[in-house]
Amino acid sequence: MAATWIILTSKHTTVSVFDIQINAHISYPPSLKFFAYANIIGCGFFVLSLCIASILGHKVLDTNNFFYMFIHDLIVMGLLLAGCAAATSIGFVGKYGERQAGWIPICDHVPKFCHRVADSVMLSYLGVFFYLCLTIISANRSTHIQV
Repeated sequence: MAATWIILTSKHTTVSVFDIQINAHISYPPSLKFFAYANIIGCGFFVLSLCIASILGHKVLDTNNFFYMFIHDLIVMGLLLAGCAAATSIGFVGKYGERQAGWIPICDHVPKFCHRVADSVMLSYLGVFFYLCLTIISANRSTHIQV
């Protein structure tokens, strides 16, 4: 949730470098849009899982449901990881540029925006790690189902 909040509250930044306007905003690169949407979806599914678990209580902990929890955790983890990878790749280009494509690094000119995106990506990778742990736990529980 913190990663989503940070990326969505990153301010639009316009800087002039050699009479060229450089704009930095999360809605410009599609990979940052995908990153923001992936975090929103991951956060939404987490809240939905908490609500279902609190309403149904012990029925969710039934051993027959662990496989569905495993699939749910695996899909959300994959979505979050894809969003993190997309944001990491565009962040790398923003930080170091790409000479062969003619892209200049912009993080020297808009450091506050780049730092906020980097913080959001790091927090999102932490979320991926937690979902990985949940996936491992639910996979371990689903293998102990007695038929």
